[in-house]
Amino acid sequence: MEDHDLLLSFIREDAPFGDITSDAIISAAQCRAQVVTREEGIIAGIEEAVFLFRYFGITVHPMVTDGDSVRAGTVVLELAGPAQPILLVERTALNIMGRMSGIATRTRRCVLLLAQSGGECRIAATRKTAPGLRKLDKKAVEIGGGDPHRFSLSDGILIKDNHLALIRVDDAVRAAKRSTCYRKVEVEVTTPQDAVVAAGAGADILLLDNLTPGQVTAVVQALRDRGLIERLQIEVSGGITEENLLSYALPEVDLISAGMLTHSVKNFDIGLDIVPENPEQP
Repeated sequence: MEDHDLLLSFIREDAPFGDITSDAIISAAQCRAQVVTREEGIIAGIEEAVFLFRYFGITVHPMVTDGDSVRAGTVVLELAGPAQPILLVERTALNIMGRMSGIATRTRRCVLLLAQSGGECRIAATRKTAPGLRKLDKKAVEIGGGDPHRFSLSDGILIKDNHLALIRVDDAVRAAKRSTCYRKVEVEVTTPQDAVVAAGAGADILLLDNLTPGQVTAVVQALRDRGLIERLQIEVSGGITEENLLSYALPEVDLISAGMLTHSVKNFDIGLDIVPENPEQP
């Protein structure tokens, strides 16, 4: 993660005029602290948390690495230094780690599920990320073993249904192919007929959106019957859940993209516990 300005903007959001509570009552207190997991999963956001704590003068010792499997009670960071900046950064760091670890954990579960199919189908993210958090969300997917897919509209050509409401699918593919010889052209299709037309016009990737597994099979068969399937990549998306994931991991499907990886994040439970250096005697 190189966007340090983004991370620091989160601190400014949480403490635009400083942490007035800590500033008022703990002055120059020194302490040690631990960041501890409260559940089992895949840890992510370590790099970001380490940067923030160190930026504010805290000594940090990472005990794990992004992508490691952790159990409840695992100490992931050891901290030492002034209590004020530790408390300043605490909530922002935990929020980042909680969200990223939640995404990485769900992604890893999906990766392991797909491995059961015996094929090479991969799980991918979508652009359904929280505004301002896309870099972190996509990074968390990668940490979990998934494919980040497009980072932005500038990152790849994907002709979708609203484009095709304005232009025929074959004309859209040809126009996209003329615009660049360096990028693959992906097209969203929902019927075997549109799939055949798009492939015939030169599409490199077909996105089969909101289809049942049976409908996906019908599209693949139509492409196979016309000798078009071998040069295509097939992506499936729309309504993908952990429960139905394996039903879409069909022999010709290369990629399954799922908005649920990032748009419905279950926060990973993680906390920070302070241990005073010189606790007062009762």
